[in-house]
Parts: sequence; structure tokens; C-alpha cells
Amino acid sequence: MSSAQLHREWAGDLDPRTLYRILKLRQDVFVVEQDCPYEELDGRDLDSDTRHLWLEEDGEVICTLRLLEEHEGGKSFRIGRLCTEPSRRGQGHTTRLLQTALADVGAVPCRIHAQTYLVDMYAKHGFEPEGAEYLLDGVPHVPMLRAGGKAWQKN
Repeated sequence: MSSAQLHREWAGDLDPRTLYRILKLRQDVFVVEQDCPYEELDGRDLDSDTRHLWLEEDGEVICTLRLLEEHEGGKSFRIGRLCTEPSRRGQGHTTRLLQTALADVGAVPCRIHAQTYLVDMYAKHGFEPEGAEYLLDGVPHVPMLRAGGKAWQKN
């Protein structure tokens, strides 16, 4: 069992040092490791309806995701920026954060733009493809939806 501590904060309650460590991990994974320069600072990290979830061990952010609340056409959520520090992968951290975020979401619809190689992993959490594969910043993605009324349950 991992000793990583789970944290969940609204954007407005997140201290600058923690936000920096979250952004650093995202940059290290998406920009450096995946060699994908993209607009990381998109303005959504500080929205009042944004929640940040992360796992921390020995003062280091080892896994993170961003949960956006959206209101176009009714309330829904969007999970994004989910990543794990490379040396910590395969230890259940991603699953732990997804389970926590989906418990927060409940039966409300939730979307994710999944990197194509992760579609099967997200399907295990109730997400289904919602459209065709497309390139986002040069990386193949599939839009996925976990429809409302399908409250996520742990298998």
C-alpha cells in the first residue's frame, strides 16, 4: 500500500507552492517526457469551479488531475491533465485519483479527452468513446464520456 497522501482543493484554496509543484509535474510529463509543447497554462487552473486532486509523498507531487465543472447545456464535469511521475507508474495512483474524482462527480456526466493508448484504462472507469480519434497538439486522442445516470461504482 502506498503511503501517498491524497489531497483535494478548490482552485481558490490552492497555495502557490502546491500549484507550482502540480504544474511542474504536468510540464515534466506532457511537455518534456512526451515531447509535446502545448499551451499548459490555459487559464482553467484558477477557475472558481476547478478542483485539483493530487497525491503527495515526501513533499513531492507524484500524481495529479484537474476536475473542471462545466455548465454549458447543463452541469457536467471534465477530467484533464491527469499524469503520474514516471518512476511512480504502475502503483495504482492514477486509479486512486480517478476513483476520487468520479466519486465527487457522482451521476453527473463527465468527459475526458483520452490519449488513445489510454482508452481501455478509462473504459474500466465507465467512460465510452464519444467521437472519432483526433490529433491534439500532435498526440492522438479520443473524446470519451461517462454519461449521467451511471454513477461510478468500484469493481
